[in-house]
Amino acid sequence: MRIRSNPLPRRLVDILCFLIIGVFLPVVFLFEIVVVLPAFHEPGGFLHTFTFVMAMFLVFNIKGNMIACMMIDTSVDGDEKVEPPVDQSDWRECGECQRLSPPRSWHCKICKVCILKRDHHCIYTGCCIGLKNHRFFMGFIFYLFVGSVYALVYNSIYMWVIQGHIYCNWLTLLKLTCPMLLLVTGNLWSNLYLLFYSLNVLALAYGVLLLGYHVPIVLRGGVSADRTKERKKKYDRGIHQNLRSVFGNRMHIAWLSPLIRSDLPDDGYHWSASVARKDKD
Repeated sequence: MRIRSNPLPRRLVDILCFLIIGVFLPVVFLFEIVVVLPAFHEPGGFLHTFTFVMAMFLVFNIKGNMIACMMIDTSVDGDEKVEPPVDQSDWRECGECQRLSPPRSWHCKICKVCILKRDHHCIYTGCCIGLKNHRFFMGFIFYLFVGSVYALVYNSIYMWVIQGHIYCNWLTLLKLTCPMLLLVTGNLWSNLYLLFYSLNVLALAYGVLLLGYHVPIVLRGGVSADRTKERKKKYDRGIHQNLRSVFGNRMHIAWLSPLIRSDLPDDGYHWSASVARKDKD
């Protein structure tokens, strides 16, 4: 796979969203391990070690998939000599790139290049999600969801039960619904935990919304850029093949780690319509 020459986010909004995951996630992880976890399990015990290892696994996959999304170049390669087929009805001229663009690829005004099987521009990674990094984006939001659920269970018990004498009051609820109050009332330590708890809830909501939106699209073999009903069903080749086109030939284990190699069955330049569409034609 090609590596992007400049993987860093370009827009201010992309940079800010990237920092939420890139900076706050390690900070919150350290807080969970140092403060929250010892309140549940004796350090050195089996449950403490098991929970620590699970947390490391989740953080590794969140950060690893996020970095893979940013590093992998999924753009139309201008140096690669790809011969368009005789029937170029699905190929089109890109006015920005001034070249023939393969089917399912679209130009991104932010990345300033055509993206193979473009899905969308992700503000949290600061790059486009396309053919070659779609797998890592799905892994990123999946493990973000799992990690958020895992952390929220511990954080909720810690805050509302173990530290209930501190946080079980109306002021805490007001701070959670209106975070600006954290700046004007309460001590630094308690407010810091409420900030982490709020970020945990937001991460869970973000994961739920993204999974709920993207999973059905992946299962039907489409991309977010598909707008018409015909385009949404055009490349639907069945759930198994649709998953394989995103997670690769080793899709059954590819989700375990971004380091596992799983070659894609499609090159991003030549696409065949779904079987149902062929039969109809």
